[in-house]
Amino acid sequence: MKVYCVTNQKGGVGKSTTCACIGASLAEDSKRVLLIDLDPQAGLTVSLGFDPDSFQRTVYDVLIGANGTTLSSVILKTKVPRLDLAPANLDLSAAEAELLGEIAWERMLTQTLHDVEGRYDYAIVDCPPSLGVLTTNALAASSLAIVPLQTEYLALRGLKQLYKIVQKVRQRSNPSLQVRVLRTMFDGRTSHAREVFDEIASVVGNEVFEASIKRTIRFPDASVAGLPLVVFDPTHEASQSYRDITKEIIAYDQTTIHSGTR
Repeated sequence: MKVYCVTNQKGGVGKSTTCACIGASLAEDSKRVLLIDLDPQAGLTVSLGFDPDSFQRTVYDVLIGANGTTLSSVILKTKVPRLDLAPANLDLSAAEAELLGEIAWERMLTQTLHDVEGRYDYAIVDCPPSLGVLTTNALAASSLAIVPLQTEYLALRGLKQLYKIVQKVRQRSNPSLQVRVLRTMFDGRTSHAREVFDEIASVVGNEVFEASIKRTIRFPDASVAGLPLVVFDPTHEASQSYRDITKEIIAYDQTTIHSGTR
């Protein structure tokens, strides 16, 4: 089972959307996919049509080991075939403090994932907009960190801080962790967006997806329907862009496996 996380300490950059759309694109390709909502704001859970307040048990209970709760026991079927969800709600906000008191706290998510090994081809983790305990757990468990980044100048400033955390995780627990930046909310009509689009590529080099995501009002419409955009509006340009990104990910997987770097 390949594990990816979608992370950026800035909110509103398209993390949950990216998580859902890549997951749905993989499911379209007959892959079995588990989405894990690791954000107390539960954006991914809501966008897939669920009410976070309705759950008695969530990823929070799994991480802190409440009454022996396993990851399998909280998984839900979504409206998309082969796409499942481990939901979150505000209870997860307490996990930051509770996990810090545990031995090897940064490996808690890694350990819980053993429960579903063999059931899924991919697990994709939606991180909170911070670089704390939950995000560190996701980075420690993942082979690839996907970083949605708005094509705005200020977005680049926060990228250095994220890379510092990634480097610490590599040194301490996950030396094979790789990063790929995804340029989101791109508006090619403005010179500023075009300049930042090119600058992101020059700053991160080959750690950037060739495909990018344009700004569109269809993403909120899809969330209201409780579906990823690639299912809600499969012919939309952004849907095809996410399929192209998924192809890049699969190609990346094949390259790293064949080269023996993972």
